Amino acid sequence: MRFRFTKLGKVRWTSHRDLAHMWERAFRRVQLPLAYTQGFSPRPKVSFGLALPTGAESVAEYLDVELAPERAPSPDAASPARLTPALPTGIDVVASTELADGGESLQEAVTSSGWTIDAAGAGHEELRCLVERALAADSIVIARERKGRTADEDVRCAILSCSVDGTLLDCELAAHPRTLRPSELLRAIDPGPATRLEAVAVRRTHQWIERDGAKWEPLPLDAPGAPHAPDLAGADGVRAS
Repeated sequence: MRFRFTKLGKVRWTSHRDLAHMWERAFRRVQLPLAYTQGFSPRPKVSFGLALPTGAESVAEYLDVELAPERAPSPDAASPARLTPALPTGIDVVASTELADGGESLQEAVTSSGWTIDAAGAGHEELRCLVERALAADSIVIARERKGRTADEDVRCAILSCSVDGTLLDCELAAHPRTLRPSELLRAIDPGPATRLEAVAVRRTHQWIERDGAKWEPLPLDAPGAPHAPDLAGADGVRAS
């Protein structure tokens, strides 16, 4: 099964590992029969979409789970209305669907993400000029760290689009061959010795799959059975632990 969910408010500071534990507890609460890996320490077969930076919000997160074939879940066990109360406040399940066997993983399928980034350190006009200069460049090289090593990489091709509204950036950033993070985008836009730009607030708005010029979401909000979208202002506090 595939679930689409939000991550808003204080829960945005939750790490990816802790988020996975929250989901596992929620599945136990609603008695959803998950399939498990083999071996000495079995783990539920759960896979997330692209990792979300700690501190960023999102209205477009995805999770795939494999159910135990020998145990049929109750009719409403995997419904958004049943799962959302079992999760912390700010994590709302907004759509779910069954998947066919043998499809691509979310990590493989998603080709880009949409972001809004509220940037501090430059006014609207200066920010607009920085973005225009970046989009006009043939190459933008920044230092990126991977597996404890730092290397210079050209990230221009990963900036698929970027527009400015006040100090808010609305961007689409590529996920392959390597995901460009919002913090790296700001360094690419202002590539001096120490960038002046700082992200005040970051929100992922979409994850996109593109094939042969067509683009779609892994699970749109208008999918059958999807409830109304939640209040995107988010809420603080905890619904379940």
